[in-house]
Amino acid sequence: MTTTALLTIVSGRHDHLRGQLIGLAAATEPPAWHVIASMGDDDVRTVLAATPAAPGTRRVVVDVPLPADGELPLARARNAAAAAAIELGADLLVFLDVDCVPSPGLPAAYAQAARGPSVRASPGPVLLCGPVAYLPAGVRVTTPSDLGELPAAARPHPARPAPEAGQVLAADPSQWWLFWSLSFAVSAPDWTRSGGFCEDYRGYGGEDTDLAATARSLGGSLVWVGGADAYHQHHPVQDPPVHHLEAIVRNAAVFHGRWGWWPMTGWLEKFRAAGLADYDAATRTWSVADPSAAAARSTAS
Repeated sequence: MTTTALLTIVSGRHDHLRGQLIGLAAATEPPAWHVIASMGDDDVRTVLAATPAAPGTRRVVVDVPLPADGELPLARARNAAAAAAIELGADLLVFLDVDCVPSPGLPAAYAQAARGPSVRASPGPVLLCGPVAYLPAGVRVTTPSDLGELPAAARPHPARPAPEAGQVLAADPSQWWLFWSLSFAVSAPDWTRSGGFCEDYRGYGGEDTDLAATARSLGGSLVWVGGADAYHQHHPVQDPPVHHLEAIVRNAAVFHGRWGWWPMTGWLEKFRAAGLADYDAATRTWSVADPSAAAARSTAS
């Protein structure tokens, strides 16, 4: 019997959190625990109190204070949620971004995949990744009746595999860097072996790729899990994400120092083309070119 905990980190996005809670309440096999890491968000408990949980799912809120610089402690919050879940007895950790509404079969599909012989035989940590599809701006989850609209309204990510329900596909080597923390699962022992997210990353960017690099370095596997579908609720985005400029440049340097190559090069190159970041070929380093210009650009967006 698998004891599953679903883990969500939150700072704002309360409408999206409500949508996730409504979706989770409709799960065919609800998790034993829903651990919510609140990053300086005092209103999370109010949202939870107003939205019923599925029978058998117990909720726990872990408070993660914001640092003085105001950067969201994403890696630290996920680690805190995982530590709480393991202490509660969970042996499967399912990480789901607050923007994501789980399909009814998501917890069960992850649990079934985790019990599979190929996953259990892996010599290193296994990262299980379900498909994430994107909802348009006009589709919201405010009541259980809205859930039925999601499969037809959502659009799959063009670069990531989306296996059919019941399929479990090992990623090929070129797909390792498609890993992301929007929706994934890992056994508690594999989480412990990997060490979790590196907390040297502050704010947005880099920590997902670092976890994948760690799992790969330990002889692990990345696996695509059909049926563990999630639906990403719409919110405005920037391309490149200028409001995360300083964090991305800083975290890219952390990653380079740990692994010897640069992640997020697509964004870094777009920042350079916009005059917001510089690359010094002599020292092989990226830097923020003009923080004041970046701030103005972010405000204007």
